[in-house]
Amino acid sequence: MYNFEFKNQTEILFGKGQSAKIASRIPANAKVLFLYGGGSIKKNGVYDDVCKALETFTFTEFAGVEPNPTYETLIKALAVIKEQNLDFILAVGGGSVIDGAKFLAAATHFEGDPWDILEKGADFSNPLPIGAVLTLPATGSESNGNSVVTKKATQQKLPFGHPSVQPQFAVLDPQYTFSLPVKQISNGAVDAFVHVIEQYLTYPVNAPIQDGFAETILKTLIQEGPKALENPNDYDTRANVMWAATMALNGLIGQGVPQDWSTHMIGHEFTALYGLDHAQTLAIVLPSLMRKQKAQKAEKIKQLGREVFKLSAESDEVLIDQTIDATQAFFESMQVKTRISDYGLGRNTIDEVLAKLKENQRLKLGEHQDITLEVSKDILEMAYE
Repeated sequence: MYNFEFKNQTEILFGKGQSAKIASRIPANAKVLFLYGGGSIKKNGVYDDVCKALETFTFTEFAGVEPNPTYETLIKALAVIKEQNLDFILAVGGGSVIDGAKFLAAATHFEGDPWDILEKGADFSNPLPIGAVLTLPATGSESNGNSVVTKKATQQKLPFGHPSVQPQFAVLDPQYTFSLPVKQISNGAVDAFVHVIEQYLTYPVNAPIQDGFAETILKTLIQEGPKALENPNDYDTRANVMWAATMALNGLIGQGVPQDWSTHMIGHEFTALYGLDHAQTLAIVLPSLMRKQKAQKAEKIKQLGREVFKLSAESDEVLIDQTIDATQAFFESMQVKTRISDYGLGRNTIDEVLAKLKENQRLKLGEHQDITLEVSKDILEMAYE
């Protein structure tokens, strides 16, 4: 196990009615930006709960943050923050809204082009504090410092991250997920599953605690994800999925172990180019990436098969193939398709994605930095049909 330093600063307020505690977590004199997405929170009671929690504060609403938040929309929100001198952001929604809040927090006092924070890794200082109310468990953004933003003008989807933009608190009320559309339930479980895989499916470094936590999260998602599709209003099921998604990417299971993230880097280009949901891109890429990299990942793939999918086989080769098939079957069971052709995209997609990978300098990916453009091409060819 490698050396590591770990601190998670986010206070989790988990369970029914926890939005009532929001007011006590925001400074009394704060001027709040209430940031949210397309307005679904006005149909399921979340909006009313948040407004009640903010009734003693000066706050300004900004709606319309998209799935895969765009730079163009966030710049408009940034202008509101500056014009009204707002100094606290409450992000209400899924990972996209929270990711957007992190960008706004970083950009508020940034001098220069805010896109440089993403494209050039520019330093920023004095970010605004953030709180979160989670309505879509998927990304874990509510308790980490990571963010991804898409610039429509250049078809770029780029990440940045820093502990200083991690939410100070996050409300996780499973009841807020009852009204999610089936597609978002499916995407959320797949997204969380792949987050774990990116930190787990590399090579062994004798880290049994991290492996055990990761395997428990994966088993929970496999067991509870389909249940959430069958009975969306089952509180315990939704609670388990919500907590699994948070634990998948709050930093804990990634400490002291190698990490991959090539599935995400390749997948981002599908979203930037074609607008595919983030989870859909992960489901496309991961099974083929596992097949292409199975020699490098052999030990952990076998461990995944034995410990998570409870497989046994007459040979290591068969076990590896069965484990990859089981991973792909889980995505399909969550109603997320796993081939490029499933989304109506032609073979030209492969060259277009490769061109974007090259443009964004995604030339050496993976835990061994051995996923070159040539390897990425092979992965995409395998993922086509």
